[in-house]
Amino acid sequence: MSLLRTVFAQDPWYRELFSDYRDLEASELPPGIESGCEFGSLCINPALYLPWLVGQCRANGVTFHRKVLSHVSEIPYLGFKVNIIVNATGLSSAKLGGVMDHTMFPIRGQTVVVRNVAPAMVCVSGTDDGDDHACYMMTRAAGGGTILGGTMQAGNWESQPDLNIANLIMKRAVSIAPELTGGKGVEHLDIIRHGVGLRPGREGGVRLEKEKIDGVWVVHNYGHAGWGYQGSYGCAEEVVKMVGEISIQAKL
Repeated sequence: MSLLRTVFAQDPWYRELFSDYRDLEASELPPGIESGCEFGSLCINPALYLPWLVGQCRANGVTFHRKVLSHVSEIPYLGFKVNIIVNATGLSSAKLGGVMDHTMFPIRGQTVVVRNVAPAMVCVSGTDDGDDHACYMMTRAAGGGTILGGTMQAGNWESQPDLNIANLIMKRAVSIAPELTGGKGVEHLDIIRHGVGLRPGREGGVRLEKEKIDGVWVVHNYGHAGWGYQGSYGCAEEVVKMVGEISIQAKL
């Protein structure tokens, strides 16, 4: 079963979160689509958002260092005074000493970034190309291009784009939204690049908990699969809560 299918349940739980949520009429649906809905949302352009986050951290006194670690317990020996460690290493949590979470697995996502502008953010529950394929389009802000997707291939570590899959992605997108190319076909997509990302999947879902490793408290926050941006603020708030609990415990 596609990892996206639960998003498209009838009468979804999230409909009450949006004041403009509505089910689409049959006459509004593209050919081959059984049902659909629409609601207002947002689209993040990581090329802008991530540098902004770095700036926010720096403005609040955070310093950044790049190091290679094989074990969590090495951190205090790298010249840092450490009271609490937050482990947000994603897929690397499978190999990081002291963690070694073997329930981690990659969810390979392949996309095509084009200059063409999609009519809106579009996501379709499944495709005829396989349960690990999906069709979605997201136009990023400030000239970030439009993301055409994609795949959700659990257990696949391949980091290089597959051009056959890329062709399927583009054909699906144009069939759902012909206006991407003004009705002129796939060959009129203006490709910026092909992309592949390995999402950090985890059996049992995200790990958000604290434990002591070699005498140092570690707060784990990893395994978010494909919803890292969506859940980032909520998970960060939980991390802050756990860090606070550890700090209070240390003072008692």
